[in-house]
Amino acid sequence: MSNIVIVTESGSDISAAEAAELGVEIVPMHVSIGDVTIDDGSLDPAEMLEECRQLGVLPHTSGSMPADFAAVFDRIHAERPDAHILYIAYSAVTTCSFESARTAAEGRDYISMFDSAHVTIGLGLVVRKTAEHLAANPDITISELLEWSQAYARRVRMGFIPGDLGYLRAGGRLSNAAFVGATLLRIKPIIELIDGRLVATKKLRGKMEPCALGLIDHLLVQGTPDTSTAFLVRSCGLPLAIQQAAEKRVHELGFSEVRWYDTQNVITSHCGPGSFAFAFALAE
Repeated sequence: MSNIVIVTESGSDISAAEAAELGVEIVPMHVSIGDVTIDDGSLDPAEMLEECRQLGVLPHTSGSMPADFAAVFDRIHAERPDAHILYIAYSAVTTCSFESARTAAEGRDYISMFDSAHVTIGLGLVVRKTAEHLAANPDITISELLEWSQAYARRVRMGFIPGDLGYLRAGGRLSNAAFVGATLLRIKPIIELIDGRLVATKKLRGKMEPCALGLIDHLLVQGTPDTSTAFLVRSCGLPLAIQQAAEKRVHELGFSEVRWYDTQNVITSHCGPGSFAFAFALAE
């Protein structure tokens, strides 16, 4: 058994069941609904959106706090005092979580960390593949695993199409002018992670199904893909027909393993209902 424990945030959209399977520890991010703040993953996203509708508000997110990390770090160290922790962070330019972790890690020489520069399933893909690499190489050193994971993160590509631009605007990730223009022209922007930032890179028009397929095709022109694994994510309300068309396209492109993920509260708060995302890694 390895003496390394991987930690990440709930914004990776890795479920509790998958985290247990991988041996990964999840630190909660947070969502505020009116005057109430909840831990990410503690409420069904559809219920969260319904509560927001009834209150006439949009959800607002916040990153993990130092106390959130300290609680997880303390528990791991108490249960496995000889273990080294590798924290793979949600994009540091989008939230305070990485700085919170650094604060909580002060004086703890058993913690290593790096900014993945990814969110949602982009981060989830890095975390899962790092956990699989650790399981296949239980004698690997922390420096070797850190180097491997950083290199893999640089190969990951992820983009999404928001289901409702109003949520991106409310979260400060889309200007009012861009929101009005996109709404009037019925544009569905592709949002990609570039240097850790959410950037609208291409404008698609039309219904969601051809736009979802357009997102897949757009990302795959960036280089030769590692076709072993593709991650797809949906927020509540994405029609089944779109999911089936996207999965069919990914299989046709040669990906052997396709994993679906559901956005939890934080990511749903950013992209709204009915969103779609695709992530994969470039070949070495």
